[in-house]
Amino acid sequence: SALECLRKLARNQAKALECEVSAGFLMEMIQLFRGVIGRTDIYREDDRLRRDIPEFLAKKGREAALLRTAMLEDLGGTMAKYFRKYPSGLETEITGWRKENRRRILQYFGGSETDWQNYQWQLKNVIRDPAPLLKLIEMTVEQKASIEKAIAHRIPFGITPYYLSLMDSKIGIGYDHAIRAQVIPPKEYVDIMATHRQERSSMFDFMGEHDTSPVELITRRYPDIAILKPFNTCAQICVYCQRNWEIERCLDPKAMAGRELIAQALAWLDEHPSVGDVLITGGDPLIMKDAQLEKILEALAAKPQVYRIRLGTRTPVVLPMRWTENLMAILRQYHDPPRREIAVVTHFEHSYEITPEALEAVQKIRRAGMGVYNQEVFTVENSRRFESVKLRRDLKRIGVDPYYNFNMKGKEETRRYMVPIARILQERKEEARLLPGLDRTDEPVFNVPRLGKNHLRAWQDHRVVMILPSGSRVYELHPWEKNITPVPPYNYIDVPIYDYLEELAARGENLRDYRTIWYYY
Repeated sequence: SALECLRKLARNQAKALECEVSAGFLMEMIQLFRGVIGRTDIYREDDRLRRDIPEFLAKKGREAALLRTAMLEDLGGTMAKYFRKYPSGLETEITGWRKENRRRILQYFGGSETDWQNYQWQLKNVIRDPAPLLKLIEMTVEQKASIEKAIAHRIPFGITPYYLSLMDSKIGIGYDHAIRAQVIPPKEYVDIMATHRQERSSMFDFMGEHDTSPVELITRRYPDIAILKPFNTCAQICVYCQRNWEIERCLDPKAMAGRELIAQALAWLDEHPSVGDVLITGGDPLIMKDAQLEKILEALAAKPQVYRIRLGTRTPVVLPMRWTENLMAILRQYHDPPRREIAVVTHFEHSYEITPEALEAVQKIRRAGMGVYNQEVFTVENSRRFESVKLRRDLKRIGVDPYYNFNMKGKEETRRYMVPIARILQERKEEARLLPGLDRTDEPVFNVPRLGKNHLRAWQDHRVVMILPSGSRVYELHPWEKNITPVPPYNYIDVPIYDYLEELAARGENLRDYRTIWYYY
């Protein structure tokens, strides 16, 4: 136990410990005891916000208002300072770089500007080996080796030419780190995936979908919602994909489920009338042909209980030219409020992904009366101070509503991307809270295996039960069914805060900016 470790350390009996105690464990204990005695250093003495009562509270009327607004102006200035670190793809300088990237990519593939706007041309030229990357962008030796090993071991890999154009041609620029990290697998990921390729179906199914799929192609974890998975591949592959155990390869020609399986899944919905919200995902359903998608939409629209059809797709981010007039005409046909709505759920990770092309695609959807919602995954690549706040602001500028902010799933192969739960809570309280309510409509959640989403801001839904010698916190995450049906909790071993802070320091961050992270549980 943590107390036993402390007792032996206090008695100078470190050799008697069953395992080595890390600096992360000691820092957790130091911060815990600082909290107990009120010495947390949360409010820095040299800030306008001091430990004593704020000056404006001692004043009245206009004088109080002026003091208060000066304090708020300081906070707004701090946010603006951080925003400048994270440019979006809408900025003039960035769009200029990307026009040049596009020119070089088209020259490499022998394409035209008209080809570039054709999503089928984009799919035909999806990059599935390192050769084009080596010609078109700078890569590290490790990145090249990781891609080569991934391909050798049949680990899915793919990047659309459009998404490649969002990457900086030179590594030193440093703005595109989140974009590269999504599609270029790190060495640790490739090693684990390659070692366990034969048993990946059981090894990497973190969410326990085998145990929540009543029939093929259907997943159900909630009373009103079901997932339908008719198509099992994407235009490109996210390294941290929840379903990396299912997808065989990028743009797999066998990705479309057979007619009998789809008919069986649709029949299952007829037998379960309490399911009214159907999420079509996979894979990415927008990579299906228009006619295939329309058949599924037609079948779902014919079911009287279905009041919402959600399309889970990254095409606004990685393939915005997919949103053709023909596709929009199909969707408008089945978007029929109040009888039924079509909603698009997408996945922007960073402001650098927000481009004029993404804006155009989103606005097409919005003009058709359909909502667009974003599910962010909170990783080490978008977790710096105000980095996700900037994403929220830029999403709203193009017409996307923040929906969920997912804590990284505890998949061992994606450990390189993980962020402590304490950081997502700190981000919500100290950074997102400064935004207007219309910008911070997302909710930080942890997806619990088999059970579904745990809302991390709700103290009644989780608690810290232990701190391990490694510095990891052990969380008891309660099921959403708590107080409804007796379902046991899930114990999750988090990544150590100390390790995360070391990673931030290696990236040049000032750790004083994160000093309160220890006091979020």
